[in-house]
Amino acid sequence: WAMAGAPERLLSVTLAGPGSPFGFGGTRDAAGTPTTDDFAGSGGGLINPDLVQALLDGDRDSLSDFSPRGIMRRLVWGEGFIPEREDALIDAMFRVHIGDQGLPGDKEPSPSWPYVAPGKWGATNAMSPKYVGDLVARILHAEPKPPALWVYGSIDLAVSNTAASDPGTWGPTGRLPGFPGSEVYPPQPMMDQIRKLLEDYRSRGGNCEEAQIEGAGHVAFLSHPDEFNRAFHAHLARTS
Repeated sequence: WAMAGAPERLLSVTLAGPGSPFGFGGTRDAAGTPTTDDFAGSGGGLINPDLVQALLDGDRDSLSDFSPRGIMRRLVWGEGFIPEREDALIDAMFRVHIGDQGLPGDKEPSPSWPYVAPGKWGATNAMSPKYVGDLVARILHAEPKPPALWVYGSIDLAVSNTAASDPGTWGPTGRLPGFPGSEVYPPQPMMDQIRKLLEDYRSRGGNCEEAQIEGAGHVAFLSHPDEFNRAFHAHLARTS
């Protein structure tokens, strides 16, 4: 989405499994409407403390739902794919800065479920819709509009209309207490949000192609390089 910054310098744009242009967590519809006034359910409070503890403990091997290796296999690599250099990639996770200014970042209490709102520090807070600002408007009003390719995996659990780490997805399972119901706090429709933005981009004169890679998770360029390259190089050929 950084294409909003200097579109005149870009011949084309490839969005490879992008997150929502409205940030992560705390929005309820394709237009990115905030679920609560304080963006509850986004920011530093989203990071599971079990993951933070596993990083502090140096847990490189277990495959629990919230261990580094378990999370990468479930949310990032996708079913049936383990990278050849998985150990090196897992090792890189342990270089993250842990704390209120790193991972998970700080958080604020909220009167709204799930009772945490974004703080000010760390990458997870930076992804909150609270700090998106006018990004979507800048993308839509950018001139010129570079042609874009959106390519994504069909089984991506990280970016989805029911993302695996979204409080709105977890709520109905009972694992987060006090869930007020999906009408009050629905999962963020991330795919619908991306698609709507790109449809609006087209309606304002931009060009965008979409390619779904069957059986791929969040990193289709790693798990399905041949299929990814076919879509990518076709896009380059169209736009060169």
